[in-house]
Amino acid sequence: MSSTFCITLKDVQEAQKRIQDLIHATPVMSCSSLDALAARKLFFKCELLQKTGSFKVNKFGGALNAVQCLPAETCKAVVTHSSGNHGQALALAAKMMGIPAHVVVPRTTASCKKAAISGYGAVIVECDPTDESRTVVAAKIVEKTGGILVHPNQDPAVIAGQGTIGLEVLQQVPAVEALVVPVGGGGMLAGIAVAVKTIKPDVRIYAAEPLNANDCYRSKVNGVLTPNLQPPTTIADAVKTSIGPNTWPVIRDLVDDVFVVTEEEIKHATQLVWERMKLLIEPTAGLGLAAVLSKRFQERTQI
Repeated sequence: MSSTFCITLKDVQEAQKRIQDLIHATPVMSCSSLDALAARKLFFKCELLQKTGSFKVNKFGGALNAVQCLPAETCKAVVTHSSGNHGQALALAAKMMGIPAHVVVPRTTASCKKAAISGYGAVIVECDPTDESRTVVAAKIVEKTGGILVHPNQDPAVIAGQGTIGLEVLQQVPAVEALVVPVGGGGMLAGIAVAVKTIKPDVRIYAAEPLNANDCYRSKVNGVLTPNLQPPTTIADAVKTSIGPNTWPVIRDLVDDVFVVTEEEIKHATQLVWERMKLLIEPTAGLGLAAVLSKRFQERTQI
């Protein structure tokens, strides 16, 4: 693996050892009717059954690993910014470790996600729905509290913790040929890519993102980091953030392709999972299936 990456397979393996007794082992499920629609065998990693119920595979694991890596004796608080899922994960992880948590959220964040963050004991601070506002407000909270910032997708410990999903999938589905991973800031995608490509280089890693928030796709096409210039509008609200300087090199070098899908495709895929699998996923979790069912995916892949 490239020395330019912020994590290694060893980091992911150490994260797995660190958190394995504190998280749920979530199942992998299949669905014959969705296999028929996709014309290939699909496996669904059911991370909605993880603690916090996050759509994000090992989102809680990433936050828990990051908190456990902090200097417990001197850490006064943890601070992050989040559209909801990472905020919930960090709030619970901090609560488990007995550390105060402050979570900056866009004022447009769903009320149920705000309630969940508060329910885990974190202090919520609202900001404007832009990456810049999130960063600025979080920095002010760090200065005010003396806390430590845990970035939702660029912190190496978070990336390594989220990357443990790659190890889990290889253990649960040894014959897996490709993984399709939702991408926002890219922490989960980068962690999985480093873990899986190091162990089994032939496994293909695909990213799925909304057409309305397609910075990852544009970055791959342009060959340079190309963030969203304006706050995206998409039903997949957990992937509105852009990939960043730590996740981009991994995505550039290890992700085989990026597939963008429309809002209607996301809604359709989400509804299919509700109806066919009886799993109450949020729309962001429908990105992977939406990508697999898309015409471009069918044309470009031979799985």
